[in-house]
Amino acid sequence: MGLGPRLDLRQSQSLVMTPQLQQAIRLLALSNLEVESFIAEELERNPLLDTGGSDDAPPVAEAAPDAGEPATSDELMLGGGGDAALDLDLNDENLHQDSAADRALDGGLGLERISGGGSEGDGPDFDSFEAGDISLHEHLIAQAGERLSAADFLIARQIIEQVEETGWLSGSLLDIAHRLGVPLAEVERVLAVVQSFDPAGVAARSLAECLALQAKEADRYDPAMARLIDNLDYLAKGNLGALRRICGVDDEDLADMIRELRAYDPKPGCRFAQGQRIEAVVPDVYVARRAGGWAIELNSATLPKLLVNRSYYTELATGADRKSKAWLSECLASANWLTKALDQRARTIVKVSAEIVKQQDGFFRHGVAHLRPLTLRQVAEVIGMHESTVSRVTSNKYLECDRGLFELKYFFTSGIQSSDGGDAVSAEAVKSHIRALIAAESGNAILSDDQLVDLLRAKGFDIARRTVAKYREALGIGSSVQRRRQKAIGARAA
Repeated sequence: MGLGPRLDLRQSQSLVMTPQLQQAIRLLALSNLEVESFIAEELERNPLLDTGGSDDAPPVAEAAPDAGEPATSDELMLGGGGDAALDLDLNDENLHQDSAADRALDGGLGLERISGGGSEGDGPDFDSFEAGDISLHEHLIAQAGERLSAADFLIARQIIEQVEETGWLSGSLLDIAHRLGVPLAEVERVLAVVQSFDPAGVAARSLAECLALQAKEADRYDPAMARLIDNLDYLAKGNLGALRRICGVDDEDLADMIRELRAYDPKPGCRFAQGQRIEAVVPDVYVARRAGGWAIELNSATLPKLLVNRSYYTELATGADRKSKAWLSECLASANWLTKALDQRARTIVKVSAEIVKQQDGFFRHGVAHLRPLTLRQVAEVIGMHESTVSRVTSNKYLECDRGLFELKYFFTSGIQSSDGGDAVSAEAVKSHIRALIAAESGNAILSDDQLVDLLRAKGFDIARRTVAKYREALGIGSSVQRRRQKAIGARAA
């Protein structure tokens, strides 16, 4: 075979992810608040994007058999149907959605209007009346500045910087003394002053010291209480007899001391701001009961109403040079794609949520005990989407219904086979039964894991002892020995 240059024609197929398709995929996995931030960036970058109000209804789905549906997100991302799959009318009434929180009671799911005031315009911003949060370090520094001299304040500041968010002191006093070049006794003296600051128990180096500081603040630190705090390991084991002998008190006095200890805060610093604002979880989907079924509505209260300003495009394009017109055309195409991708995202979320509600109808009607095993693949097969798309849709999304606020991932659980050969039950339903059985036990009849297995099998759950132990630990419930000790201590302290 001779070697030499040659020209060949080859035909092949490949999937190319355009930036727009990557953007559509990324939007699916974002929560409403994250999409809001993304839109804010796009508004700054693209002059043709604008926000405006709309009184139209958001996409609402009924948990009923599927009818004709628009193009799915899989088709959008994979290019199924070409651009026609995304060819939406920008004036369509479903393009710009209002949530249940933005419309009157008779326009949506019957949820209360949450905007303040009865007149038009924005209601009062109650967050603006909130006092500025102060951190634990700021609170301690302010007290040190009022009570200490300049030299002692320098030492106190080094100590306060070593105080953790819980209020405990993590650093070494010897290291502070070496760093500042002062005697260790001086650092210990200033530490005693810092430990007298509010909140009581701050700058403690151990649990015993934290409780002792709070007992001193409450004027309850007598010799008996000091011995009790020095022997917390006996209290943890429930060895009340040894504690009575060590403290030299009777049953009544010991119960009173234990009750006092339980009123103290082992982490006094946690009541202060931890340096970042804790945001409340905002639901992405509302579910409300309707006659014969359920209504599922997307919550767009957190999202701006995104519009494409075509008149502004015409104004700018008139008389513009070729380079400017090319840039404006790119902005227009990007704006059109974004509005269509957001609309498709909304439809996809509602479609997936509707199928979840349909599959978990028993949960919404009767509670967690009726939660069924469900996988992403089951939902994907029914609605005609890929499993990865359903996974993205259910990530960082929350559903609000009569039973509370739940992450969409909560409804996908593994199954436990029924002992009578019936349908499998959800692992969450089994956990609910375990929690109920343990909550109903009395102080002198604590259920072991073997007894829980027998009771669950009587209810129709074929489950092994190690699985019961795993679920119990996942619920944060101690073993039978630990629960027996806790109930004994609680009974004495009551």
